[in-house]
Amino acid sequence: MVLPMNVEAYLKRADDLCRQRGARFTPLRRRVLELIASTDKPLGAYALLDLLKEDDAQAQRKAAPPTVYRALDFLLEHGLVHRIASYNTYIICDHPGHRHDGLFLLCSDCGAVSELEASTVTSAIHSAAQKRQFKIGESHLEITGLCAKCR
Repeated sequence: MVLPMNVEAYLKRADDLCRQRGARFTPLRRRVLELIASTDKPLGAYALLDLLKEDDAQAQRKAAPPTVYRALDFLLEHGLVHRIASYNTYIICDHPGHRHDGLFLLCSDCGAVSELEASTVTSAIHSAAQKRQFKIGESHLEITGLCAKCR
């Protein structure tokens, strides 16, 4: 989760990244990113759709599952969010715009997700793969357990 005072700064950074890449950061994409950045829990596409429909009546006409999934695909492609495969949900990326392996701690009790920065772990994974002549495409490691609040 991005702290509330930093959500606008995060959105501006996302806008700048998209502009540098010549990508359109549409109002819907921006709103989806804002919703994800504003919560400490991962959000699924249908939860996002419900939140979008709460915004206003016009959004109810525009927002549909394919629209939300396209926005999420865009945000994933540009390194602004991560998909948590175990939950089929999305969280904000702590390192927007940088290609990196996803390492996540998932609380099996409350569902909280934390992104880790652990270069030694990713180096070990890449080294082991290289020894087996395996070319890694994407690497996401999800570790389940209990967060500090739930222990």
